[in-house]
Amino acid sequence: MFIATYNAIYAVEDNGSGEPTIIYKSTDYQGLGGKAPHGAMVSLSSGQTVVSALSDGTLLVLSEDGEKQIPTGIEDPIASLLVVREDPLTLLIGTDEGAYVYRLVGEEGPAERVIAFDELECRKDWYTPWGGPPAVRTFAKTQDGFCYADIHVGSIMRSADEGISWEPVTPELHKDVHQVATCPADDNRVYANTQNGVYVSADRGHSWENRIEGLPVRYGTAIAVHPVDPDLLIATVQNGPRGGGAWLCRSENGGATWTQLNDQLTEPTDRISTGFIAFTSDGTAWAVIGKTLYIGKDRATDWCPFWTASEYDGEYPIQILAA
Repeated sequence: MFIATYNAIYAVEDNGSGEPTIIYKSTDYQGLGGKAPHGAMVSLSSGQTVVSALSDGTLLVLSEDGEKQIPTGIEDPIASLLVVREDPLTLLIGTDEGAYVYRLVGEEGPAERVIAFDELECRKDWYTPWGGPPAVRTFAKTQDGFCYADIHVGSIMRSADEGISWEPVTPELHKDVHQVATCPADDNRVYANTQNGVYVSADRGHSWENRIEGLPVRYGTAIAVHPVDPDLLIATVQNGPRGGGAWLCRSENGGATWTQLNDQLTEPTDRISTGFIAFTSDGTAWAVIGKTLYIGKDRATDWCPFWTASEYDGEYPIQILAA
């Protein structure tokens, strides 16, 4: 997997063996040529290549062949990325200001804005609590080509054709979604962590169940699913949008009940943001708490500190990417 800080990207063995290895570090705190990583990051399934969005809309591709930059032509900040296909490389790109979706095919650019996403009738109802433009906060996909885009704030949009056409999921889902997730082992399952806790769909978003029993509070931020067990989940909740107390939680029955894991964390949990938890391909769980990366073994039951970022790395990790 990969870990991003504000000015560096590290590779980490999926099972946590060995120390993190730096694969990219900017020459200064502002990033490559003044273009600091924005935080959106994806990996190809081989786990050998990572694509990261820089602050000017350029995509930084890091692989065994070296480093390459792809100009997307996107002026708005990039908030989310999704690998739809690897050959040819096909990406969905979501923006932070205005909630637009772009498709990039190949490694040359520019990206093309998806008009069908612009023309969604429900777009007029999207908003943010602070009055700014909405964002495409996260993406997820299934093995058979369904794609999901989490709108903050505006529920989840669904595509059955790899991001070409779009429609909203049913309105049973809470509108204020902070992360959407899927499981490679079950294409029908969709998971969402929202302002009102975790929701799970067993039919690709046609219906939803709010699964909150055992969660200490309902304001959800992140969610991750075991790669081969669609019932094994970890999720984070906190006291509100600014934190003020956060909890790492685990469920082994698809979110029907939750248990707290904070008694295994060695530092205060004020806030745990979207993108701060993950499962890697071998089933190892990970979480960023403060400046520390934690590893969760034995089906996410046994947690301990794994690595702490240095101050030169922008003080703390900002995203975990399970390759």
